[in-house]
Amino acid sequence: METFFLLNRWLHITAGFVGFFVAPVALAVRKGGPAHRLWGKVFFGAMVVAGTTALVGARHIHSMFLLLTAVFSLYMAAFGYRSVFLKHLAWDARVAPADWATAGVGLAVFLGTVGYGLAAGNIPVTVFGGIGAITAGRQLRGYAQAGRWRKSQWLLNHIAGFMASYIAAVTAFSVTSLRFISFPYSFLWPTALGVPVIAWWHWRVRRQRVATAPAPGLSGPPAPALHK
Repeated sequence: METFFLLNRWLHITAGFVGFFVAPVALAVRKGGPAHRLWGKVFFGAMVVAGTTALVGARHIHSMFLLLTAVFSLYMAAFGYRSVFLKHLAWDARVAPADWATAGVGLAVFLGTVGYGLAAGNIPVTVFGGIGAITAGRQLRGYAQAGRWRKSQWLLNHIAGFMASYIAAVTAFSVTSLRFISFPYSFLWPTALGVPVIAWWHWRVRRQRVATAPAPGLSGPPAPALHK
């Protein structure tokens, strides 16, 4: 059994290593191009492997923090990946039952995580659980307003999901491996650096969409915007 957990640990390290270096590449290349799609899929696969092996490892070493970051990273990676296939929600109100179920289960899990974190006085668990609950809640609200999304909403969700998954993975690495950084800074610095990057990308996408929008009077009235 120890051999299994040792192999699991090295698989987790390898997948995490790949994800750390692939994510910046996916951000650097032209968005929507073949290279972006390729490296995005590699990153998603790496996060799935890293998150799954972290779930196994967390149970073995009894680490609630590792367990939560694994769940959070997997959920956010799935959220970011699935958003690519939800472009139609800008004009189509039909939401797949699996999407409703995933967001609903996610909300329940993250709310339970927040409750546990508050009861245990565990700040990292509470913060990650809170962010996860907010994301799942916004997903459910977005599905309820399907058919009235802004055209770029899927892209905003894609960016937020993948970046949040990356932040969670870096946070787990920082807390467990970068011992020279004291707590809570080892927990906070990836979020402090990553959230402004997400905000910048969202601002850039919205600015580009406004710049390329047709002039008033040349098309029908704009659809009601769904704010993320």
